[in-house]
Amino acid sequence: MQSERKKEKEYYEIVRSKLVDLLSTKFHEFHLEVTATKRFSNRLKAGIGQYREIIFSFLKEAAPDITGFITKEYSKDFIVVEVKRDRVKLDDIYQTRKYAELFDARYALLISQKEVPDEIKRLSRICSLLTIPAPRALTIVHYDQETGQFMEWFPSNPFEEQT
Repeated sequence: MQSERKKEKEYYEIVRSKLVDLLSTKFHEFHLEVTATKRFSNRLKAGIGQYREIIFSFLKEAAPDITGFITKEYSKDFIVVEVKRDRVKLDDIYQTRKYAELFDARYALLISQKEVPDEIKRLSRICSLLTIPAPRALTIVHYDQETGQFMEWFPSNPFEEQT
């Protein structure tokens, strides 16, 4: 069991690093850190508005695997990331949505080593499964560990829509 946890922890850092590579091509200033241990750096805590500090009371029990923000001129756009080794399940989507809502995150990513299940795609077309208050949306991402690439973004890559 312990070796499985170590593998999972290593996977968080690999995904964080790939996201850093991607974000560095789109944004001037951002911060991402592994928060699966329920520890948040002072830099991340400082990015949370005082009116939202209460979220840390709830994050003592469970936290996003990766959390961060993109610094804009007058604000910060938060990013929450849940990483899964297995096929995405409905509960994984709701877990990611919960973190997105707590952080008021503009970007909510659910990243899996498996392809996005067709059943999830079909379900998202008939209900608001991936919708969180605008302009936010949850994105499911297939990360292929063998190639080290993000292979699919469903419904779309939110970082490609940046100007």
